[in-house]
Amino acid sequence: MRTTVTLADDVAAAIEKLRRERSIGTSEAINELVRAGLSAKHRKTLFRQKTHDLGRGIDFTNVADAIETLDGPNAR
Repeated sequence: MRTTVTLADDVAAAIEKLRRERSIGTSEAINELVRAGLSAKHRKTLFRQKTHDLGRGIDFTNVADAIETLDGPNAR
């Protein structure tokens, strides 16, 4: 596929650096960097929320009772 893109200066520098280090063409350098970015995206570990048992739970169906449970009966 042939297309025209505008590269940021830091991206162009990375392409040029890779091109010189490996003595490859610009298209090959761009393809390698894009592939590396795509594969890195899939290697990230998924976020997992850790939970802990905090003891007695609070029933929030009645807000007034929940506030009394949390703050005590004299909080009002």
